[in-house]
Amino acid sequence: MSAPQLAPRSPFPAIIAVWGLGAVIAVVVGIFAPVAVQAVWLCVGLGVCLIAAFAVQVLSGRAQGFIFRVSASVLGAFIVMGLVSAGFGLALLAAL
Repeated sequence: MSAPQLAPRSPFPAIIAVWGLGAVIAVVVGIFAPVAVQAVWLCVGLGVCLIAAFAVQVLSGRAQGFIFRVSASVLGAFIVMGLVSAGFGLALLAAL
């Protein structure tokens, strides 16, 4: 007898984990980086999110939909980091 195939795990927790990583990186950059170099560190943070997205999706072991999952992870991290940095920018404007 052959064992029945199990349903594949949902890819969304891994995608959302990369979004969370992007939010954490954006908050750390917003708090600790000088204003003059925050954009540079946000780009570096997005690169870290890209590498994390590749690593998480490769470790999932599923080839089908790989590009979609990685792009959803990185695009979501980009949007989250943009929103967090916009919040820091508005806070900086309000402090002036």
